[in-house]
Amino acid sequence: MAVRAEAGQKAVTARYGMWFFLYTEFILFGMLFLLYSVFRYRFPADFHAGAMEENILTGSVNTAVLLTSSLTMALAISAVKKGNNRLSAGLQLLTMALGIGFLCIKAYEWYVKIVKGLYPGSPVLLKMHPGEIIYFGLYYTMTGLHGLHLFAGVAVTAYMFYFTIKGRISADNCARLENTGLYWHFVDMVWMFLFPLFYLIT
Repeated sequence: MAVRAEAGQKAVTARYGMWFFLYTEFILFGMLFLLYSVFRYRFPADFHAGAMEENILTGSVNTAVLLTSSLTMALAISAVKKGNNRLSAGLQLLTMALGIGFLCIKAYEWYVKIVKGLYPGSPVLLKMHPGEIIYFGLYYTMTGLHGLHLFAGVAVTAYMFYFTIKGRISADNCARLENTGLYWHFVDMVWMFLFPLFYLIT
């Protein structure tokens, strides 16, 4: 009983630690969203022109991919709590695959823009209006930072997958997987703000 109580206390502490970490992440992205809002208010026409370069179809597909990954992560946690580690491990693999798929699509979008010369410091971009330069600067900064967070989520989920198949994560000891799920859902939520800001303002 004492061991179980100690494990429960560690889980609560870990959960509070994760929420504190996510709070700092909220501040980071919140400042970027505020910066975006200020410049969009100042250069509405230029931001509209920059958004015309976005592909709504690929952005929508990526949104569907990421939302599905949130579902598979939630199901993976539910499976562990029901004692089905094998199913949970499979769902974690699917979650990672969807995350990698999102990153591949985003890399393709970056590639298309770079080929067109639409990247920070390029001769093509420097000839555009100031607001368009700021738009693409924010686009690469915010989607790039989001991509790094998602990559980190994939890496951490890989560790959780290993722990799950080894039995180190179980119905009575799944705090680490739950915290990974919280982080994954946070990253997905950030994208749900980025998608309309960059793709749907046309």
